[in-house]
Amino acid sequence: MLTPPSLLSLVEEPHAGQPLDLLKQYYGYDRFRPMQEAIVQSILAGRDTLVLMPTGGGKSVCFQIPALIKQGVCVVVSPLIALMKDQVEALLLNGIPAAYLNSTQTSGEQRQIEQDVTAGRLKLLYVSPEKMQSESFYIFLKSIRISLFAIDEAHCISSWGHDFRPEYQQLNILKTHFPAVPVVALTATADKLTRQDIISQLNLNDPAVFIASFNRPNLSLNVLPGIKRVQQIIRLVDQRPDQSGIIYCQSRRSTESLAAKLEEKGYSVAYYHAGMEAGRRAKVQEEFVRDNIKIMCATIAFGMGIDKSNVRWVMHYNMPKNLESFYQEIGRAGRDGLKADTYLFYSFADMMMWKDMLSENAPANLGVQLAKLERMQQYSEANCCRRQILLSYFSEELGDPCGNCDVCQNPRVMFDGTILAQKALSAAIRLQEKVPMNTLIDVLRGSRSQSVMQHNYHLIKTYGAGSDLKFEEWRNYIQQLINIGVIEIAYDNHYALRRGILADSVLFQNRRIDLVKPEEAEQAKAEKKPKTKTEAVRDELLDRLKALRKQLADEQNVPPYVIFTDSTLEDMARLRPANAGDFRNVSGVGDRKLALFGKSFMGVITNFLASQARGGTNLKGATYLLTLELYQQGYTLEEIAHDRNLSNGTIASHFAMLYQQGYDIDLESLVSMTERLDIERAIARIGIENNQLKPVYDYLQGRYDYAKIRIVAALSGNSD
Repeated sequence: MLTPPSLLSLVEEPHAGQPLDLLKQYYGYDRFRPMQEAIVQSILAGRDTLVLMPTGGGKSVCFQIPALIKQGVCVVVSPLIALMKDQVEALLLNGIPAAYLNSTQTSGEQRQIEQDVTAGRLKLLYVSPEKMQSESFYIFLKSIRISLFAIDEAHCISSWGHDFRPEYQQLNILKTHFPAVPVVALTATADKLTRQDIISQLNLNDPAVFIASFNRPNLSLNVLPGIKRVQQIIRLVDQRPDQSGIIYCQSRRSTESLAAKLEEKGYSVAYYHAGMEAGRRAKVQEEFVRDNIKIMCATIAFGMGIDKSNVRWVMHYNMPKNLESFYQEIGRAGRDGLKADTYLFYSFADMMMWKDMLSENAPANLGVQLAKLERMQQYSEANCCRRQILLSYFSEELGDPCGNCDVCQNPRVMFDGTILAQKALSAAIRLQEKVPMNTLIDVLRGSRSQSVMQHNYHLIKTYGAGSDLKFEEWRNYIQQLINIGVIEIAYDNHYALRRGILADSVLFQNRRIDLVKPEEAEQAKAEKKPKTKTEAVRDELLDRLKALRKQLADEQNVPPYVIFTDSTLEDMARLRPANAGDFRNVSGVGDRKLALFGKSFMGVITNFLASQARGGTNLKGATYLLTLELYQQGYTLEEIAHDRNLSNGTIASHFAMLYQQGYDIDLESLVSMTERLDIERAIARIGIENNQLKPVYDYLQGRYDYAKIRIVAALSGNSD
């Protein structure tokens, strides 16, 4: 697919400048995030650089700004076509000339892009690792000036990493062919072993290593029991209407099954996995990225190609096999820095499934993989701050509990559950390890259900041994016992419960089992507080801004977040800029986007504020804009004052304010030349302090009303 001509034709050649100036000009930000500026300076100094920065932390800016400053083109190796496409579209909308080369393009389209590179018309060129394996492409690269190489998702080059890709290993010859060109390797997840392997595989020369904090405080971390998952998912999704989310599933079949169940409930949902036809996969991903589909049920194949900044939640239907994968996948939520939620449904069966799969495949580093699986299990079963566990895995300390995980928000109250565990085990064994959970609970509670009576289960010794507990309490305790390995589920035998790996030590070796009280384990349901009037107004404006963004995105054929991120729209809804100067101060608004979209968004804001003023809501700036609306409809100053039941002087002050903010108000037509000269002489003699007009009015002996004095003051630049 060729770079969209409607965008590229409007992009101008960037001018080299200072990094901070370029950050403001092209990206609309006043300051760098932590570590970004130091990384930029390292690359500008020509050093090889390794960057570990969490998803959404701003890795791309670290090499894009040096690419704008340095002579030549920056070659970016990116693993997925969809990811290249999104990033190039975002660059073009920011006014930065960029393109990509991949297998979706014709030979003619690729030749045109190569000509643009040769002619110096592009600053960034995105290519796949497969493209870098082509000898003819290396010949082309030798013919051009390269400013730097950027290797995105660099962990893919390491066999120790969680997403090793053999095609990345060809990149180890970059330093052989281009020894003087700096290489920056970037990734969101890599432990110490993987980091060292990246440096070794890419032959980086004494690289500067930058490891940003892995802490993503905007992400809530929650682990839920792996029972009734669909019902739990529906409850959680219902609390988040119209939000984009991803549900990661272990198998292809489960993505399809879950999507079908959610679709039956009326949700906007689709599934994605590697077994789908390539065109269908691309179509589904595009629909999700463009906000046409809200929920994606996907395997990990739906991975690095997701550059969507407004994913508000991520759920794991099954436990991942290591914390790197888990961290990478939850990192696709809240990339814009706004609040986002993550949920992991955990059962001990998931852990055993992974252990069996790893043992059967017997990878060369089986011991390492099993150790990583164990750390994932520890995270899932933790009764202390989950973020502290997660960050410690990446060698980062979090001094205090985070306050934004389920354990911190609902501290666990533990008790000695050994007797309960022994009762459950004894009953399961006496039932010959042939009954599922519900039947076992009926027996423990002394139920006279049809199943119990029909099979004479009421005759076993432990019948009624747990009659003091409710059904749901027993379900919760048994699920905990399954999670820690006291009991396990026989999936091949109608989900019967049988002895787990800890059963004998509990029954015969007095092993203590600590359980969590059900009322403490259940995640507290947040009470929905009514919105304040300010919040309601802000959210109404935000909805209008999002609707405009979607319309513009469809017209430009790009994802909505490429126009503006959710965080930029929220800043817009808070500041309510109605003129170019104020709009430029919104975080994330650069020169290019101000020129392309400023008028449209300011129009929505202006109309919204005017409608609020008509309804009697006193918002800052609203009354001025209602006056402007009437003026633009042809009303005179006096007619506006009469219509709004305000004085002529008040409307004149509105005119003056609008004039000073750059609106097209013809103040000169409201006073004659004689009146203007007379009033200007009085202002020059008396002066105006703190916007007080009375001294001038008195000096003129009331010959002119306050409205005309206000207008002349604005024309002469003497109005505050």
